[in-house]
Amino acid sequence: MTSLLSLSLCDIRDKLAREETRPGELVESCLERIAATEPSLRACLTVCADEARARAAELENNRPSGKLPPLWGVPLTLKDILCTQGVRTTAASRMLENFVPPYDAFAVRRVKEAGAVILAKTNLDEFAMGSSTEFSAFFATANPWDIERIPGGSSGGSAASVSAGQAFGSLGTDTGGSIRQPAGLCGCVGIKPTYGRVSRYGAIAYASSLDQIGPLARTVDDCSLLLRVIAGYDPKDAQSADLPVPDYRQAAAGAADSPAPLAGVTLGLPVEYWREGLSPEVESACENAVDAARELGASVKELSLPHLPYGVAAYYILASAEASTNLARFDGMRYGLRSGKGDKLEKTYSASRSQGFGEEVKRRVLLGTYALSSGYYDAYYTKASKVRRLILEDFERALGQCDALLAPSCPITAWPFDAYTQDPLTAYKMDILTLSLNLAGLPGISLPVGLGKESRLPVGMQIMGRAFDEEGIIRIAKAVESALPPLGPPAALAGILRRRA
Repeated sequence: MTSLLSLSLCDIRDKLAREETRPGELVESCLERIAATEPSLRACLTVCADEARARAAELENNRPSGKLPPLWGVPLTLKDILCTQGVRTTAASRMLENFVPPYDAFAVRRVKEAGAVILAKTNLDEFAMGSSTEFSAFFATANPWDIERIPGGSSGGSAASVSAGQAFGSLGTDTGGSIRQPAGLCGCVGIKPTYGRVSRYGAIAYASSLDQIGPLARTVDDCSLLLRVIAGYDPKDAQSADLPVPDYRQAAAGAADSPAPLAGVTLGLPVEYWREGLSPEVESACENAVDAARELGASVKELSLPHLPYGVAAYYILASAEASTNLARFDGMRYGLRSGKGDKLEKTYSASRSQGFGEEVKRRVLLGTYALSSGYYDAYYTKASKVRRLILEDFERALGQCDALLAPSCPITAWPFDAYTQDPLTAYKMDILTLSLNLAGLPGISLPVGLGKESRLPVGMQIMGRAFDEEGIIRIAKAVESALPPLGPPAALAGILRRRA
């Protein structure tokens, strides 16, 4: 039964179509894997075992006579920042520990309509504020490749669940790299769509102008299929783009069928991403992937994004300012944790927020409130907004000279627990290679390109493209993926399963 868990989402979908397996069988396999791995990984905050079994039985009893919906019977997990009707949604915060939404997020509704089975809600950094999943209010998640190391963040629980075979795919959110970075560190594929491609309705907001929902899965094909399902116009999201959604998997298939799939494609290497700060093993693995792209027919050129060095400062001012505004609603009065310590309104606010928010959330709310305060707004927020515009212009200029940009997903491989929890500035710099793409609102995909020569941990490389050209970056990613050897199962997984047995 567990051999099914080594297959890709698309392979499982084909088996379901041929009636070689059943939704109930897949659900039981995944729940067994969750039970076996959770004591070590702790990727899940809420496991929906009863709901998943009931959903699988419903699907089996009402199997369509014709073509199956695209995710029919496929078990998925969801980052616990996406609202799920009737299922606890915590954002990994004590503030929302007992919050049960009365509705589904747009993306959640889409995967359910496509036939998916929701297995669990996965762990994250509280309110998606972090790069390691150590800032969850409940517990830290471990990397399936080495349980003494972090899985990345903030969608670390989603990446770990996919990598460990707990599910065949997951949905996460990417505000400054929170899909691409953990995908890179856990050896799976993750897509950050163009801002507006996927509705943010039902995602608990961190930074509204930066947040995007996207898929994580084991292959480019799998992510392409998930993205096709969740993309599309939503009138409930004012930033949702009313544009046609291409068949992303067809784009990936076209790349695989050609003997020189990247002929005529120009790929840019921004020197700011490659110049310094990369560990030797990350640089080596990514350079090998660039060489593979050349062999597939691509031409490669160096270029510059001159304002990229200012991205970290601009991002943390803008994201923290938006977080300060978005989290103001959590006051202990209307919903969320309410402290019994305050005997007056202001004291109740203060006590509830002090108890409900963790240290990292408090740090960013304070930073954002300061940046928005009278006398500092122009000096910080306005200036950061101008830098954001300059960064977008840099990307547009570079993408006018080439079809896509290549860069590592993270400057190092997965680091040990507690390495940077007392050093927030260094921790913030772990997003240095991903966050500028969010400032620009452009799409990116991270795919595994090898293992570090010394660490033997996954290395990810991201491919960044023009606005709403997910089709183009998926085609390039599929070609590169096909040219590189697969990573194989996570190194620590066999030991985890053996101990459980």
